[in-house]
Amino acid sequence: MLSQLRPALVLLVALTALTGLAYPLAITGLAGTIFPAQAAGSLIARDGRVVGSRLIGQSFTSERYFQGRPSATSAADPADAAKTVPAPYNAANSAGSNLGPTSAALAERVRTDRDARAAENPGVPVPVDLVTASGSGLDPDISPEAALFQVPRVAKARNIAQNTLRDLVTAHVAGRDFGLLGEPRVNVLALNLALDDLARR
Repeated sequence: MLSQLRPALVLLVALTALTGLAYPLAITGLAGTIFPAQAAGSLIARDGRVVGSRLIGQSFTSERYFQGRPSATSAADPADAAKTVPAPYNAANSAGSNLGPTSAALAERVRTDRDARAAENPGVPVPVDLVTASGSGLDPDISPEAALFQVPRVAKARNIAQNTLRDLVTAHVAGRDFGLLGEPRVNVLALNLALDDLARR
């Protein structure tokens, strides 16, 4: 029996060292060398401090900022750890709501969000990504249509000409990856940082 156990243990230790230590360390080192910004989390810094990541959305609730998609993520309730409370864009708890198309709660939430959005820009169809959450709950991007839809609200709150904001949105539209993959999109954090820079001028 020991003659069979010894090779099994040696193989277990060798594969653990190879696949559990050597390979991850090599890939991490390679990624850090070839793609340093991405390997570090695609962080965005302003005035020497990190303000977010290009890959994870943030909750902007002020009328003065462009807002992202709804987020269904949650966090533990500080008063009762067995319960959860809504915590938009909580990267530690990435998830969708798991509500299906026949869910009355989902239909009501979408209807409420749509009505609120429609009131801020009457007569203009509400882009679907402003009332639907992504599967991760962390989507940092919105469609160019969703960003342009918010221009009148932000322009009014900041007392900026709408044409100036439209130009800002257009300048922040990223096209399809490699010209094929995905859809044109606008990173909400990057757009809002540019908006603050514009206000400082």
